[in-house]
Amino acid sequence: MRLALVILIAALAACRTGPPAAPHPLTPLNAAEIREAVRIIRPRVPETARFSIIALDEPPKEIVLRQITTPRRAFAVVYDAPSNRTWEATANLDARRIDRFQEIPGVQPMVTGEDAARADQMVRADARWQHAMEARGIHDLNHVVIVAWTAGYFDIPGTQQGRVIRAIPYYSAGNTRNIYAHPIEGVVAHVNLTTGSVIELLDTDRGVPVPSEPAELAPLFNAPLRLSPAPLAITQIDGPGFSIENGEVRWQKWRFRYALHPREGLVLYSVGYEDSGRVRPILYRGSLSEMVVPYGDPSGGWFFRNSFDAGELGLGINAASLKPGVDCPENCTVFDAVTADPEGRPVPLPHAVALYERDGGIAWKHEEEARRARDLVLGFVSTVGNYDYGFDWIFHQNGSLEMRVALTGVMAAKAVADGSHDAYSHLVGKNLAAPHHQHFFTFRLDLDVDGPLPNRVIEMNSEPVPTGPANPYGGAFQMRETELRTESEAQRNLELSTSRKWIVINPGARNPLGHPTGYALLPGENAVPFAQPDSWVRKRAAFLNSHVWFTPYQAGEIYAGGNYPNQSRGGDGLPAWAAANRTLHNQDVVMWYTMGITHNPRPEDWPVMPVHAAGFQLVPWGFFGRNPAMDLPR
Repeated sequence: MRLALVILIAALAACRTGPPAAPHPLTPLNAAEIREAVRIIRPRVPETARFSIIALDEPPKEIVLRQITTPRRAFAVVYDAPSNRTWEATANLDARRIDRFQEIPGVQPMVTGEDAARADQMVRADARWQHAMEARGIHDLNHVVIVAWTAGYFDIPGTQQGRVIRAIPYYSAGNTRNIYAHPIEGVVAHVNLTTGSVIELLDTDRGVPVPSEPAELAPLFNAPLRLSPAPLAITQIDGPGFSIENGEVRWQKWRFRYALHPREGLVLYSVGYEDSGRVRPILYRGSLSEMVVPYGDPSGGWFFRNSFDAGELGLGINAASLKPGVDCPENCTVFDAVTADPEGRPVPLPHAVALYERDGGIAWKHEEEARRARDLVLGFVSTVGNYDYGFDWIFHQNGSLEMRVALTGVMAAKAVADGSHDAYSHLVGKNLAAPHHQHFFTFRLDLDVDGPLPNRVIEMNSEPVPTGPANPYGGAFQMRETELRTESEAQRNLELSTSRKWIVINPGARNPLGHPTGYALLPGENAVPFAQPDSWVRKRAAFLNSHVWFTPYQAGEIYAGGNYPNQSRGGDGLPAWAAANRTLHNQDVVMWYTMGITHNPRPEDWPVMPVHAAGFQLVPWGFFGRNPAMDLPR
């Protein structure tokens, strides 16, 4: 009888709760959905084809905002190496069918580990490469590690067709882990994986020795170690202050969703702020659209190094597993993610995303009245080759949203003769010089300030007033606001002399003072590209031509460098879309912001680079009627 009673109670509870809630349309694919997508797509492609990417096919924005039920779909890019063909496929997971299947001619998807392995085999079998190693006194080729680099495009004969990469050797013997400290300088193989040929083998600088000084990162190699600092405990007795309901994060007055995308990395969705009992939309989708790292060394072993780390390699695919107390504070909550390998098998990414609260310093203060701030941080780290990049979205209680990029890892260095280096690099170790380079991060920010329509773009410039009757003492300055009404007008650069800023406003929504509500971009550290405007890297990364672009929202316009930047010749992506010169007046506006860091290496950056942080903020500009953090309790 007791057993029957338990069963009855369980049955009644099941009736009350009903079936599990359907996933939100922006919920990322789980492992089962990835397997189902592969099952649907696999019969349409050759057995030799491999999956470059499998991710959620995001429903159209208007469908999500109107809460219209839509099937779950998966988007995949599939590449077949033997035939050098690429397809895009959309699998309807609910109906278990293909909704779209299309070959995309003349493109190359992201570089994979399989590409690197194939190049390794080809290079090692090349007699010229073997001779180059022998000429440098390297007889045991098992001590050579070959690292694959994206080849870019430079209109070099033999590279117009096929899948092309560069292969660079490093010396590794014994327990060496930091291979980047031991480059075999002057040897670069230019490999066409499609034709199975080594197009060209660079073999120069034979007189330059392979650097031999250890540059290991483990404590054993860096003794004596300093004394540990006094213990610092970070605890939350009652647990974290955020909650997650059906994928939506709720903290203080913030509401948002997130996903770890294989290409873009961490993506924010549906960011809003609760105000007077309603959640006001701010940002529909925010992500890193593309990044490019051009090196300034023109020599044969370096000129091609300008990786598009998102579009050529994938930031989410390379997500690191985060350790509480090391990669994030002790009180962080870590979440798993899942992606797919080239066979289409789900690959778990344990502890890929961290979410935690931290002390935010003084929120505001005057005399005896003061409040302490708290921040919420959502972050992940991507290890792309020798560099490690941390990306943190930081939510402030005052309504500001901040992006912080942390650059660390091991610099790419070249071997040099004793004590020498040139104008293109700086000495960082014995027989080691690190070339000057730049890091550019282009963010796509689909702002919906109090809703997607109508939004407008306003540029603010502060300017001094000439000394005269209106400014007799010479101290006056004024701020001028100008609407940027078309895409061509809205390709703008930073201007320190006018403290230039940009606001996206909603003239259909008013704050208590009667002004349009808005959110402004506050830039931080930045740079301009030093590569010549007609260089191949600038053609391929023409989005670097302006720090800020604005476009009207259009589904599918996601990647600033185009959908397939690997070996691209330029002319696609953001510059191509903006060439239409569409109107921005009263449109659903997307902001594109490029942040640049010029890295002039120094010895203190070796053997591993201390974190260099840079970023920007989106801050409320008339979105509220007063400081929204006035309600913080003591």
